[in-house]
This record gives sequence, C-alpha cells and structure tokens, in this order.
Amino acid sequence: MADMPATARPRSSAARVCTILAFVFAVIAIFFLPPLFGLVGLILGIVGAVLGDKPLGWYAAAASVVGAVLGMIIGYAILNS
Repeated sequence: MADMPATARPRSSAARVCTILAFVFAVIAIFFLPPLFGLVGLILGIVGAVLGDKPLGWYAAAASVVGAVLGMIIGYAILNS
C-alpha cells in the first residue's frame, strides 16, 4: 500500500465483480440484444473503474461498446442477407 498514490482507491471485491460482469455482458452483447447488454456492460465497467479497478474497468467498458457495435453489425448482416 505504500506505493499507491494518495488519491487511488484500494481495489474492492465489488469493483472486481462489476468489471467481470461487464466483460460477460460485452460477450453476450455480441449475440443477444446488443444495445441493452452493451449499455449494461458499459455502466458496470465504469462503476468498476470508479470503485477502484481502474485499468480493467475501463477496458471492460470499452469492450462492452465494441461488443454492442459488433453485435449490431452481425445482426444487420444476418437480417439483410
């Protein structure tokens, strides 16, 4: 703890749970209801980052957006083929 900056929060288990759920919702968004699961994953990733899981939470939020966009592109391609 001595090497942590004074403004950094210690990582909590709630932050890690939010981050993991955000990654799970990012994968689900590729296959099922991309706008809904992508948005939920984005929110959970941001919450995880704010609660202390800094880099991984932001990666999860970004992965949720990518999953939602990818899911919408795949859905469009399947419906218009």
